[in-house]
Amino acid sequence: MKVDFYHLTVTPLERALPQIAEKVLASGGRLLIVSDSEAQRAALDRLLWTYTPESFLPHAQAGAGDDAAQPVLIVPVPEPANAARNVAIVDGVWRDAALGFDRAFHFFDEDRIVEARAAWRALGDHAGVERRYWKQNDSGRWEQAA
Repeated sequence: MKVDFYHLTVTPLERALPQIAEKVLASGGRLLIVSDSEAQRAALDRLLWTYTPESFLPHAQAGAGDDAAQPVLIVPVPEPANAARNVAIVDGVWRDAALGFDRAFHFFDEDRIVEARAAWRALGDHAGVERRYWKQNDSGRWEQAA
């Protein structure tokens, strides 16, 4: 099980998340996007249709259609109704339920740095969990820091 911590400092979630989602889908995987915030889920729903003029990511919010058929499903809790093995936690709040997936992407900003550090330390005690910490350099490129 892999957990990638993404510390958002230069690139906002609205640019970083679609890139991760595209990579997951390109590899044949499915993605569950988790946020407790209804407003954030609605904003991400709109974003994934329009983030670039030439493409979109097929997705839906949970309960808006056939959840099981969605390659990307936006949900309030990490329950993979779409059989996703990848989960993106986008509200900055780590959930141990993510450990039931093959890969987790944990996005957080400066407002959630203390919680992210606590999650990082706690996951160090879990056997079979590979942690990676990604931060952005001054030009916005992602670099693995740990």
